[in-house]
Amino acid sequence: MGNLLYTIAIILIILWVIGFVGFNLGYLIHVLLVIAIIAVLLRIIRGNKPF
Repeated sequence: MGNLLYTIAIILIILWVIGFVGFNLGYLIHVLLVIAIIAVLLRIIRGNKPF
């Protein structure tokens, strides 16, 4: 039962993202910026060196 709920949640999230990006193309740059900030924060927290 938990696996089914997990699958439904993933499908709903994917549909929400497609709808958000599809109808709000102007906000796509903001989504990309948020992803970039999260990636930088994860790199800082984990302590990985870029080179």
